Amino acid sequence: MSRINIPATVETAPAAAQPSLNAVKAKLGSVPNLFRLLALSPAALDGYLGLSGALGKGALDAPTRERIALAVAEFNGCGYCTSAHAYIGKNLAGLSEAEIEANRNGGSTDERAASAVRFAIRVVETRGQVSDADLAAIRVAGYSDAEVIEIVLHVALNTLTNYVNEVAETTIDFPAVKARNAA
Repeated sequence: MSRINIPATVETAPAAAQPSLNAVKAKLGSVPNLFRLLALSPAALDGYLGLSGALGKGALDAPTRERIALAVAEFNGCGYCTSAHAYIGKNLAGLSEAEIEANRNGGSTDERAASAVRFAIRVVETRGQVSDADLAAIRVAGYSDAEVIEIVLHVALNTLTNYVNEVAETTIDFPAVKARNAA
């Protein structure tokens, strides 16, 4: 049970958040707990949706975005986000079970994608204080500076949801996967 009272429906969420929640429902077919939790602050929900939407139009493809989300969620020990991104990764981004496991372990079965995941984990581990060697490695893998920035923003976006869900102890509404790094 969540420690913060999550609105049970779109209609019980703050009125200012309801249009955004209805847009989520139209896109996903349902409104996962994370979105209704964020709706407690319509500004927080709109901020999350705005950044997520903008990054969805970026240079990184959906599988790479999910790989990063899985690695960051696992590193941060967020069971909600690990569960959500394992489901999304498999069912929407087409990641295999082996790939999801590799992502959760901070890598990938794809050599180029492994570089992005490793770099994302370095960003988290070092709180952004990556080395010149870290930047050189991601560039050697073929990522542009724009893509490097997007990786950093995906780390930030996923850390945001990891922390919100951990603070709230959000009830998992996806097939549950226990984050190995969970406290």
